[in-house]
Amino acid sequence: MKKYLVEFIGTFFLVLVICLTGGNFLAPVAIGGVLMVMVYMGGSISGAHYNPAVTFAVWLRGKISPKDSLLYMLFQFLAAFAAAYFFFLIWGKNIGGPKPNIEINILKPLAVEMIFTFALALVVLSVATSKKTAGNHYYGLAIGTTVLACAIAGGEISGGAFNPAVGMGPILVDTFFGTCDCNPKQFLWIYI
Repeated sequence: MKKYLVEFIGTFFLVLVICLTGGNFLAPVAIGGVLMVMVYMGGSISGAHYNPAVTFAVWLRGKISPKDSLLYMLFQFLAAFAAAYFFFLIWGKNIGGPKPNIEINILKPLAVEMIFTFALALVVLSVATSKKTAGNHYYGLAIGTTVLACAIAGGEISGGAFNPAVGMGPILVDTFFGTCDCNPKQFLWIYI
């Protein structure tokens, strides 16, 4: 149970920082920073995935059981929803979850999400699950910096989730509790 709780806590703080910094030009720095420290906090306990796509990649590599991977994903989604709901309770308004740039063909934001999610998963697999890098002390920095760079490069195109939980939690809270007339769930498919 401890590793599932760590996945919940790490994902919660990642999504909370994303929600609280939305629209701020320094958001990528805060998001990369909180991911880095949460990875250092939970890496030795759960592997610090905090992302269903990363959990899926780690499962494909054979470093996590099917049962644990499903439970990790469940706790990650619950944490994302809880963090987004906490934001809503504080501000009483829509989170403004990730949204693609609608001024360009919708397939371009989808491609950016896919390629940068792949990059993040590849970095995690390379620095946190490889025998050649076992025991390193840079894995959190590498993972956090990957998210920082991807958010700066692709955030304005895709909304910069690179994580199905980051997409789903805020969008679902906006759908159920939001105050805007928009349709936040119309782009959910991009982040899943």
